[in-house]
Amino acid sequence: MTDTPIANQLASPDTDLHRQIALLEKKLHQEEAIRQTLQDSEKRYRRLFESARDGILILDAETGKVVDVNPFLVQLLGFSYDELCGQFIWELGVFKDIAASQEAFKTLQENEYIRYEDLPLETRAGLPIAVEFVSNVYLVDHGKVIQCNIRDITARKRADAERKRLQAAIKQAGEGIVVTDVKGNIEFVNPAFEQMTGYSHNEILGRNPRILKSGKHDELFYHELWETISSGRTWAGRLVNKRKDGNLYSEETTISPVLDASGHIVNYVAVKRDITEQLRLAAQFQQAQKMEAVGLLAGGVAHDYNNMLSVILGYAELALEKVAPGEPLHTDLEIIITAAKRSAAITRQLLAFARKQTIVPVVLDLNKTVESMLDMLRRLIGEDIDLAWLPKANLGSIKMDPTQVDQILANLCVNARDAVTGIGKITIETRNAVFDAAYCADHFGFVEGAYALLAVSDDGCGMNKEVLDHIFDPFFTTKGEGQGTGLGLSTVYGIVKQNNGFINVYSEPGKGTTIKIYLPQHLDNAVITWQSKALDIPLGQGETVLVVEDEPALLMMAQTMLRKLGYQVLAAGTPGAAIELAKEHESEIHLLLTDVVMPEMNGRDLAEWLQTLYPGMKILFMSGYTAEVIAHRGVLKAGVNFIQKPFATKDLAIKIREVLQEH
Repeated sequence: MTDTPIANQLASPDTDLHRQIALLEKKLHQEEAIRQTLQDSEKRYRRLFESARDGILILDAETGKVVDVNPFLVQLLGFSYDELCGQFIWELGVFKDIAASQEAFKTLQENEYIRYEDLPLETRAGLPIAVEFVSNVYLVDHGKVIQCNIRDITARKRADAERKRLQAAIKQAGEGIVVTDVKGNIEFVNPAFEQMTGYSHNEILGRNPRILKSGKHDELFYHELWETISSGRTWAGRLVNKRKDGNLYSEETTISPVLDASGHIVNYVAVKRDITEQLRLAAQFQQAQKMEAVGLLAGGVAHDYNNMLSVILGYAELALEKVAPGEPLHTDLEIIITAAKRSAAITRQLLAFARKQTIVPVVLDLNKTVESMLDMLRRLIGEDIDLAWLPKANLGSIKMDPTQVDQILANLCVNARDAVTGIGKITIETRNAVFDAAYCADHFGFVEGAYALLAVSDDGCGMNKEVLDHIFDPFFTTKGEGQGTGLGLSTVYGIVKQNNGFINVYSEPGKGTTIKIYLPQHLDNAVITWQSKALDIPLGQGETVLVVEDEPALLMMAQTMLRKLGYQVLAAGTPGAAIELAKEHESEIHLLLTDVVMPEMNGRDLAEWLQTLYPGMKILFMSGYTAEVIAHRGVLKAGVNFIQKPFATKDLAIKIREVLQEH
């Protein structure tokens, strides 16, 4: 027991030594672990530094020299590692916007954090790039360094610019663009869509395009559309939709599915083009083409038809003179003559529609011409209908055949009368009108200039759109059987077009009708007063008439008529025979009555040739069709005399006396 304290005392120095050695070894192990950790950390940092997809630039915070640079930045800028390391930052022109001088570098030293969202740099090759630049100050080995992280945002910036251009293009596009989700709910519309539909961006977002339904398409139509796009295919077609204000419009639409990277539909995009105005203009053009085609047909048929009517009417009149009024045959012949005249009137209407009616335009005061017809028009429409006349003072004069004004007014007033049930009102008015270039651009077929307007309105039953689409078609009528030929408005249409005018019709069921006719104003103020023809049949005084007609029946009929009227007649079936007759005839030939279209030579050339033999001989052309050799587009040249087939004996007699009495 007595040895223990001493032993302890003797052992104490060794124990402390061992403890100190153990602590030292532990400390060494810890330092080694720290060094290893630092080495591992440095390796990891180096790997990150070397493999980073952003540029990293390390600067000595005191001197401004480049300490290190990672491979990405070397590749990005196009410099070698050695060209960058050891250089002062302000000596590297690529970083001129960061530290252009040593003084400017002080700002970078003093600010421990600097950030540039969009910094323009230039590579060694002179290629401009955009970067995001961030610098931080760190303490490394008791010294400060500045780490600059440089991210290339050139591609991102280019993509942003492209996206902005695309957004601008979509917003400024003339076509309406709609983007919906997979259920069809609207997520985006552009301004063109807003203008097209009348719905604002805020009003339409989140709603379904079905709010535009017009009722013009059945459910099967929409089912097939949805089935097409939901299966990943594009649908293209024409839709009739309804605007916010309730008006309908037509559009050409393409609807395409939008797929994500995995091929799933995430949106639908529709591109819409309003074609309402285009369809309207196309319909007007098609109508004009249709009218032109029908007109060509009518004009082509009229020539032969008129020749046959001339024979029927002429011989019936000649036969009538040989039959006593009390005999049954007399009545039969009168019926034949009436039917032939009615047929001739229909043919004249067809020619008017075809714009091949022979006309003699003169400068007219439209107001006076209408006023001269008012009494006749009042008798025509009856006592139950009030006729109002509203002329415009200082109305511009027009140039057209006065008989055509009569035709227009008679046809329009008869139609207006038939549209009125019981007591009603028809209004005729005139005024000046001017069409400018802007108006004509929006109205197919209109030409800018000054016009005289002739309008006829009624308060009758009006017309629906289906009827309006056909009112100018020949033989189209809404009247009962035997109540109309269907040529009234066709005649008006042809007359207006022949005189380079325009016609507009405004009508709604139950609200009456207004027909507006625009005729070009004529600058010449020399207005001619229209006088009616003489009523008596004038007889000849033994004058010699040379008749040339290649249709034998017509030639024989013309000879008979002329002899009964008191003329000496020379008859030829061809121009050659007419020339021989003229050469052989020893006395004067007072008048040449010739057909226009004949074999060997036309009527005008024949007349010119014969006038070399008989300079004082008068000329009267006749034809069942308006030949362009005497009339350009149906308008006679000044001083040319013409009679339209078929003609009655009275018409021929009056016309011959007019020609012979000319000075």
